[in-house]
Amino acid sequence: MRSSNPVFSRRGFSRDNGYAGFNAQPQAGGAAVGTQGNPYAQQPTGNPYAQNPYAQNPYAQQDLQHGAPPQAPVTTGRMTMDDVVMRTGTTLGVLIVTAAVAWAALPVDDANISRSYGIAIGAGLIGMVLALVQSFKRKASPALIVSYAAFEGVFLGVVSSVVDNRIASGAAMQAVIGTLAVFAAVLVAYRAGWIRVNRRFYGFVMAAALGFVLLMAVNLLFAVFGGGDGLGFRSGGLGIAFGIIGVLLGACFLALDFKQVEDGIAYGAPKEEAWLAAFGLTMTLVWIYMEFLRLISILNSD
Repeated sequence: MRSSNPVFSRRGFSRDNGYAGFNAQPQAGGAAVGTQGNPYAQQPTGNPYAQNPYAQNPYAQQDLQHGAPPQAPVTTGRMTMDDVVMRTGTTLGVLIVTAAVAWAALPVDDANISRSYGIAIGAGLIGMVLALVQSFKRKASPALIVSYAAFEGVFLGVVSSVVDNRIASGAAMQAVIGTLAVFAAVLVAYRAGWIRVNRRFYGFVMAAALGFVLLMAVNLLFAVFGGGDGLGFRSGGLGIAFGIIGVLLGACFLALDFKQVEDGIAYGAPKEEAWLAAFGLTMTLVWIYMEFLRLISILNSD
């Protein structure tokens, strides 16, 4: 399964890392997690990716040969929910600290806003490059992921300060609350089974996200080379509509990220994959936060 994140090529728990995602079978000796009610578990025979390399437990098979009862699967070196929570907490912690430092150290008054904006844009570009490098790596690199969070934090700190101090007081806190609300709502809906993540859902979200990003890129080009507000996606009623769509897409990314984490744990993904889960969740939360910040800016500018 490919990534659910705005960086479409992030590998996540893909077959490149030994986890087949949609087509993997549960770990041998474990509960049949995902086989009942899991739309990915029942696949036609002949699929080269249908066998999960983690599913072969030689010790469990040896016990069966000697007539011993099957033992619980060995979880050493496998990703757990605690691993995901700890890595995500670390990544978000770095991002929040650097954002706070940037907010305090880079003033956005008339005399300093150009310099602060320049630093923020530079940090944002570096963060984007680091994210792309990690996206195309076969394995997670904690150093790359933490560095991405640090530079992204600088960018978010300056942008948030500009919106909060020059456009709408309290906008940053409102965006944080909105992001947390979306996260909580999607988590509850996912756990309750109200959101069913399957191939159709994944394909729809990826197609919608690609179209959204392309439209934003075209709008930016028109704004840079044609002047004005481009195609109008950043202001007025159209801007508000696209902001809402952006938040909804972020919610869909969260559902896909939750599915990847759940499947990674159920099918015995390596412990290192927790860093990829943290990377994806951080990127998704940044996406949602930025869309809320943009919505608040538009609502207070009109």
